[in-house]
Amino acid sequence: MSFEEKSLRCSDCGVTFAFTVEEQEFFQSRGYTNEPKRCSPCRQARKAERQGNSQDRAWRQMFPAVCAECGKDTEVPFEPRGDKPVYCSDCYRKVRPSR
Repeated sequence: MSFEEKSLRCSDCGVTFAFTVEEQEFFQSRGYTNEPKRCSPCRQARKAERQGNSQDRAWRQMFPAVCAECGKDTEVPFEPRGDKPVYCSDCYRKVRPSR
């Protein structure tokens, strides 16, 4: 299949950008059927934004607790309810069932 360079309009910023023959061949090799909607700077910005959001999701609220095994103050990623023992990471490794 023969490709020709195309001019496309970015859906985010409205600038016209080139969809080169090399990019079209790459898209075809990956099985992509849609043309790109964003220019390179907008694609990069969107990618950076998504990576930032995934870091936000990776953050966890930690709650203070006292280890039921050694009595050391620790933090855990859940709010202790008091009905089950809570362990620091060292004691948890000792008491957890082996996998």
